[in-house]
Amino acid sequence: MMNAKWEYGEAVRLTRNVRNDGTYPGLDPGAFLVRRGSIGYVVDVGTFLQDQVIYSVNFLDEGKIVGCREEELIGAEDEWTPSRFEFREKVRSAKGLAINGEVLVPVGAIGEVIKVIRDGPNGVAYHIHFDSLLGRVLQIPESALDPLEAKE
Repeated sequence: MMNAKWEYGEAVRLTRNVRNDGTYPGLDPGAFLVRRGSIGYVVDVGTFLQDQVIYSVNFLDEGKIVGCREEELIGAEDEWTPSRFEFREKVRSAKGLAINGEVLVPVGAIGEVIKVIRDGPNGVAYHIHFDSLLGRVLQIPESALDPLEAKE
Protein backbone atom coordinates (compact mmCIF):
# COMPACT_ATOMS: atom_id res chain seq x y z
CA MET A 1 0.00 0.00 0.00
CA MET A 2 1.26 3.47 -0.84
CA ASN A 3 1.97 5.92 1.96
CA ALA A 4 -1.35 7.40 2.97
CA LYS A 5 -1.24 10.92 4.39
CA TRP A 6 -4.36 10.43 6.53
CA GLU A 7 -5.66 7.48 8.49
CA TYR A 8 -9.05 6.15 9.52
CA GLY A 9 -10.98 8.66 11.65
CA GLU A 10 -8.89 11.72 10.79
CA ALA A 11 -10.71 14.95 9.95
CA VAL A 12 -9.95 16.39 6.50
CA ARG A 13 -11.12 19.41 4.50
CA LEU A 14 -12.09 19.29 0.84
CA THR A 15 -10.21 21.88 -1.28
CA ARG A 16 -12.40 21.67 -4.40
CA ASN A 17 -16.04 21.00 -5.19
CA VAL A 18 -16.71 17.33 -5.89
CA ARG A 19 -19.17 16.14 -8.51
CA ASN A 20 -20.29 12.61 -9.29
CA ASP A 21 -17.78 10.92 -11.59
CA GLY A 22 -20.31 8.18 -12.18
CA THR A 23 -19.36 6.12 -9.13
CA TYR A 24 -21.78 7.73 -6.66
CA PRO A 25 -25.04 5.72 -6.69
CA GLY A 26 -28.43 7.30 -7.30
CA LEU A 27 -27.18 10.55 -8.82
CA ASP A 28 -26.42 11.45 -12.43
CA PRO A 29 -22.78 11.81 -13.50
CA GLY A 30 -21.73 15.43 -13.02
CA ALA A 31 -24.21 15.97 -10.16
CA PHE A 32 -22.87 18.18 -7.38
CA LEU A 33 -21.87 16.17 -4.27
CA VAL A 34 -19.85 18.15 -1.71
CA ARG A 35 -18.72 21.81 -1.58
CA ARG A 36 -15.08 22.78 -1.18
CA GLY A 37 -14.29 23.74 2.42
CA SER A 38 -16.47 20.96 3.83
CA ILE A 39 -14.97 18.83 6.62
CA GLY A 40 -15.33 15.06 6.70
CA TYR A 41 -13.76 12.02 8.32
CA VAL A 42 -11.66 9.32 6.64
CA VAL A 43 -13.53 6.00 6.78
CA ASP A 44 -11.37 4.00 4.34
CA VAL A 45 -8.12 4.29 2.38
CA GLY A 46 -7.55 2.57 -0.95
CA THR A 47 -5.77 3.01 -4.26
CA PHE A 48 -6.82 3.74 -7.83
CA LEU A 49 -4.73 2.47 -10.76
CA GLN A 50 -2.06 1.51 -8.18
CA ASP A 51 -0.62 5.03 -8.14
CA GLN A 52 -3.27 7.24 -6.50
CA VAL A 53 -4.35 7.07 -2.88
CA ILE A 54 -8.13 7.41 -2.63
CA TYR A 55 -9.80 8.26 0.67
CA SER A 56 -13.41 7.43 1.41
CA VAL A 57 -14.49 10.50 3.37
CA ASN A 58 -17.73 10.70 5.33
CA PHE A 59 -19.11 14.24 5.11
CA LEU A 60 -21.56 14.09 8.02
CA ASP A 61 -23.29 17.43 7.34
CA GLU A 62 -23.96 16.39 3.72
CA GLY A 63 -24.81 12.77 4.62
CA LYS A 64 -22.46 11.47 1.90
CA ILE A 65 -19.40 9.23 1.76
CA VAL A 66 -17.29 10.34 -1.20
CA GLY A 67 -14.02 9.10 -2.68
CA CYS A 68 -11.39 11.86 -2.71
CA ARG A 69 -7.87 12.01 -4.14
CA GLU A 70 -5.10 13.08 -1.78
CA GLU A 71 -4.53 16.37 -3.64
CA GLU A 72 -8.19 17.31 -3.05
CA LEU A 73 -7.75 17.21 0.74
CA ILE A 74 -5.96 19.09 3.49
CA GLY A 75 -6.03 18.48 7.23
CA ALA A 76 -9.16 19.92 8.87
CA GLU A 77 -6.96 22.12 11.09
CA ASP A 78 -4.76 23.35 8.22
CA GLU A 79 -5.08 26.99 7.21
CA TRP A 80 -7.91 27.38 4.72
CA THR A 81 -8.82 30.48 2.75
CA PRO A 82 -12.18 30.03 1.05
CA SER A 83 -12.37 31.15 -2.57
CA ARG A 84 -15.43 32.02 -4.66
CA PHE A 85 -14.12 30.17 -7.71
CA GLU A 86 -11.97 27.14 -8.44
CA PHE A 87 -9.78 25.53 -11.09
CA ARG A 88 -11.50 25.24 -14.51
CA GLU A 89 -14.53 27.26 -13.38
CA LYS A 90 -15.88 29.77 -15.90
CA VAL A 91 -16.07 33.40 -14.71
CA ARG A 92 -16.81 36.81 -16.17
CA SER A 93 -15.00 40.10 -15.56
CA ALA A 94 -16.91 42.42 -13.22
CA LYS A 95 -15.04 45.45 -14.59
CA GLY A 96 -12.81 46.38 -17.49
CA LEU A 97 -9.27 45.16 -16.85
CA ALA A 98 -6.40 47.34 -18.04
CA ILE A 99 -2.61 47.21 -18.00
CA ASN A 100 -0.81 50.55 -18.35
CA GLY A 101 -4.10 52.22 -19.31
CA GLU A 102 -4.85 49.78 -22.13
CA VAL A 103 -8.09 47.85 -21.57
CA LEU A 104 -7.26 44.23 -22.34
CA VAL A 105 -10.43 42.65 -20.97
CA PRO A 106 -13.84 44.35 -21.34
CA VAL A 107 -16.58 44.19 -18.70
CA GLY A 108 -18.44 40.88 -18.96
CA ALA A 109 -15.65 39.03 -20.78
CA ILE A 110 -15.73 35.29 -20.15
CA GLY A 111 -12.68 33.50 -18.81
CA GLU A 112 -11.59 30.29 -17.15
CA VAL A 113 -9.75 29.85 -13.84
CA ILE A 114 -6.36 28.28 -14.54
CA LYS A 115 -5.06 28.55 -10.95
CA VAL A 116 -6.36 29.65 -7.53
CA ILE A 117 -3.91 31.74 -5.48
CA ARG A 118 -5.06 31.56 -1.86
CA ASP A 119 -2.01 33.14 -0.22
CA GLY A 120 -1.69 36.32 -2.30
CA PRO A 121 -0.66 39.55 -0.53
CA ASN A 122 -4.08 41.12 -1.23
CA GLY A 123 -6.24 38.06 -0.60
CA VAL A 124 -7.48 35.43 -3.03
CA ALA A 125 -6.57 35.94 -6.69
CA TYR A 126 -6.74 33.79 -9.81
CA HIS A 127 -4.83 33.11 -12.97
CA ILE A 128 -7.52 33.60 -15.63
CA HIS A 129 -7.46 32.87 -19.34
CA PHE A 130 -10.02 35.14 -21.02
CA ASP A 131 -11.61 34.08 -24.34
CA SER A 132 -11.08 37.66 -25.60
CA LEU A 133 -7.34 37.59 -24.85
CA LEU A 134 -6.04 34.41 -26.44
CA GLY A 135 -2.63 33.18 -25.41
CA ARG A 136 -2.35 35.34 -22.27
CA VAL A 137 -3.06 34.51 -18.64
CA LEU A 138 -3.74 37.35 -16.21
CA GLN A 139 -3.66 37.36 -12.42
CA ILE A 140 -6.99 38.84 -11.32
CA PRO A 141 -8.19 39.67 -7.78
CA GLU A 142 -11.37 37.92 -6.68
CA SER A 143 -13.21 41.27 -6.41
CA ALA A 144 -12.85 41.82 -10.17
CA LEU A 145 -14.69 38.59 -11.08
CA ASP A 146 -18.31 37.43 -11.12
CA PRO A 147 -19.66 33.91 -11.52
CA LEU A 148 -20.64 33.00 -15.07
CA GLU A 149 -23.87 31.42 -13.83
CA ALA A 150 -25.77 31.06 -10.57
CA LYS A 151 -24.24 28.56 -8.16
CA GLU A 152 -26.08 25.63 -6.67
